[in-house]
Amino acid sequence: MSSGQDERSRILGGLVALSAIAAGALFIGGVLAQSWWALAIPVAAGVLFVLGLVTWIGWTIATVQVEAEGEKLAGSGGAGGATSASDAPKENPRGVR
Repeated sequence: MSSGQDERSRILGGLVALSAIAAGALFIGGVLAQSWWALAIPVAAGVLFVLGLVTWIGWTIATVQVEAEGEKLAGSGGAGGATSASDAPKENPRGVR
């Protein structure tokens, strides 16, 4: 038993497939007719799509708001975060890491 949503999805899928077949036929017809538009239009559309995608990615990276994760450390522990001698790493007597 198929629902109305399934039927609409199948119709939409069929329309997309038929549109792709029609576009392919137009492309092949244009190439066979040696029309430079048959190559120029799809290439231009592809280039503009890729440039738009790259622009969107760049804009997203440039405008993202990043918040620091974790808790702030107390004190200015310096490198390694040790704040006192007791917090410093202990030496290994055997020299094994």
